[in-house]
Amino acid sequence: MNKIGSISVLHVIFLSMTVIGLKNHVTILPPLLQGAGRDSWMSVIGASVLIFPWIFLLMYIHKKTNQERLGDWLYNKVGKVASTVIRYVVAIFLLIIAAFTLAETLQWIMGTFLPKTPMLLLLIVYTTLCILIASTNLQTIVIVNALVLFFVVVLGFFVAITNIQVKDYELLLPMLEHGMKPVFKSIVYPASGFVELLLLLFIQHKVKSRFRWYHFAIILFILMGLTLGPITGAITEFGPDEAAKQRYPAYEEWGLVSIGRFIEHIDFLSIYQWLTGAFVRVGLILYIAADLLKMTGDKQRIWKVIAPAFFFICASLFLMNDHVFIRIKGEFLLLSTFLFMFLLSLLLAIIVAISSKSSKKRLTK
Repeated sequence: MNKIGSISVLHVIFLSMTVIGLKNHVTILPPLLQGAGRDSWMSVIGASVLIFPWIFLLMYIHKKTNQERLGDWLYNKVGKVASTVIRYVVAIFLLIIAAFTLAETLQWIMGTFLPKTPMLLLLIVYTTLCILIASTNLQTIVIVNALVLFFVVVLGFFVAITNIQVKDYELLLPMLEHGMKPVFKSIVYPASGFVELLLLLFIQHKVKSRFRWYHFAIILFILMGLTLGPITGAITEFGPDEAAKQRYPAYEEWGLVSIGRFIEHIDFLSIYQWLTGAFVRVGLILYIAADLLKMTGDKQRIWKVIAPAFFFICASLFLMNDHVFIRIKGEFLLLSTFLFMFLLSLLLAIIVAISSKSSKKRLTK
């Protein structure tokens, strides 16, 4: 099913590494460490095992929708009113997810590198950049991601290998000192990232060939590795108690990097990792939201509708107290993201099943 100007499955895998990988590499770490402590890595593996069968539900939806644009497919199957409600609810939720990513990124910038820079200035600049890339096309986002991802991966391996000298893997022991309950309760945090694989179905009409189950399995395995790396790194470098107190454990690991006696304090390299990751993640999510609202390619409507809505959602998050923001993100957003994506996949599967049965009845008559 070839299309002019479409992207390949490999591009989708690279996008997943950046878009979902940023969340699992950075955002979920604090609540995961607070919930499961030194056994956090078990929650990551457990979430991967539990999510794996769900991949086949995605494949079922992907196959039965015949790689159509989901918005158009919904219109044909459930009608104008129902499809509009679903599209707008999903688009609004995506705007909220993107806003939390941007707000957390800018809070980190202000708290570490630019403490005296006005928040409003940073918000305007970064919102403008994200809207600019979202108002282009998927090919542009893919090209930008391919350019920045290579160096993000290289820097990730660099900090992991360099910090081997300060890691103490005995801090991962004893295992299950508080039983399995904390592990099971914390599974929802990495799972809230893994279920964002559903977003790939919203760009399926732009992909050259059909997804296969092993494509999703490969992405899930990569995401598991991207989560296990910083979580075990934080525990073995700082200990489970200290790591759980940190707001940005993945960034704090950069503070330990040193090469010999004279090269250290190179944590500024993490700026590139986080900013580029957030840029691509927010850009793609906004692009999907625009596509659901049928604004793709219409730059004027994107700037008139999505840009102001996204800006004011982000601005409202900055009005929150830091402790309130962290609590909402950890206790509400991650759980609600998991439930929303999972229930949305079930809804799509139900619509697929009902429409398939009705079409079979028509053929038998």
